Amino acid sequence: MTPTTIAGYLALFASVGFLFLFVNLLVGRFLRASDPTEEKRQIYECGEPTIGSSFVQFDLRFYVVALLFIIFDVEVAFFFPWATVFGKATHLMDPRAAIVETATVEGGEKSLQLTRAAQELYGEMGIPAAAMPHPSNRLSLAQNQEAVRRDAARLAAVSLVDILVFFAVLMVGFAYVWRRGDLDWVRAIGRQRPALAEEDRDLEPEAVFSAW
Repeated sequence: MTPTTIAGYLALFASVGFLFLFVNLLVGRFLRASDPTEEKRQIYECGEPTIGSSFVQFDLRFYVVALLFIIFDVEVAFFFPWATVFGKATHLMDPRAAIVETATVEGGEKSLQLTRAAQELYGEMGIPAAAMPHPSNRLSLAQNQEAVRRDAARLAAVSLVDILVFFAVLMVGFAYVWRRGDLDWVRAIGRQRPALAEEDRDLEPEAVFSAW
């Protein structure tokens, strides 16, 4: 896939996304009902009437859950470039794929080189042309293809081990926050109530009510 083709796909994706958003907003502008009232203009919070000022301190658990979501979401995003490399490597391993071909160079001589499809696979993995394997004319066509497939198999194996280690670290982090109770929304209340119950035994009823 050439840079021009990639740029064309990106332009097409951006154009379709922009048109989809613009058309929906334009259609909604003409079709939706418009009956503004004082009640509709009021600020709401989760569908409930607002209580107090908007300048309040949110519960820390909101931020903890948000941070955990962002951390694990960003880490999962790294699976996509890995899947690209692993998928292209398995394509190169396919015995039915033509990887090396015989081409005619200047002077009418025959030379072995990577096929256009194989070069595109290496390019999509981010490997520059200078770093791509160059078939040797001393070996046969089948031997060169087998050498490329062995390199692709090693790359796929290393990629698989790499993602397993990455996934293991991810699961260790997930187990750690789970063990700490960071995924439990009522963790703080659940730990405070037994302690308060012990202290309430020696308090007067009025004091117990005020403590809770």
